[in-house]
Amino acid sequence: MGLYELALKLARGNEIVRTYYYSCMPYQSNPPTEDERRRMSRMRRFVHSLQRNPRFEVRLGRLKRTYDVDGRQDFVQKGVDVLLAVDLVRMSSTRQIEYAYLLTGDSDLVPAIQAAKEQGVVVALYYRTGTAHDELLQTVDESYMLPSDFFDDCILGA
Repeated sequence: MGLYELALKLARGNEIVRTYYYSCMPYQSNPPTEDERRRMSRMRRFVHSLQRNPRFEVRLGRLKRTYDVDGRQDFVQKGVDVLLAVDLVRMSSTRQIEYAYLLTGDSDLVPAIQAAKEQGVVVALYYRTGTAHDELLQTVDESYMLPSDFFDDCILGA
């Protein structure tokens, strides 16, 4: 199953205005390592393949390198939640959508979900066991737990 078919399946028969994918490109040091170059090349190909799907939009934040108290590096996505929240609230407030189907587990989106619901949008959440925050589950109108093998027949980038 390709991404468009997956979106149709998740939409449960409702019209799809657009499917959005939110992420960020991999971190690149200066100069980038060979591994960083490979990761960037793979992600560029993936994003390009996503953009070839009908009614599909890619929104990219950025990846920030941080360090913990022991000096170990970590990476944090920045701006990705805000991009999703802005799109959800904008499309809800302009009545572009009646349903929003989210595949996430992040409770940072609760205020945007509440705003969408106040505009009359039905917000449904898809999640896997243990991946959705309780506050998120309590806020959405509908929630659907996905079986662990749900994505097995999806060919990403097809």
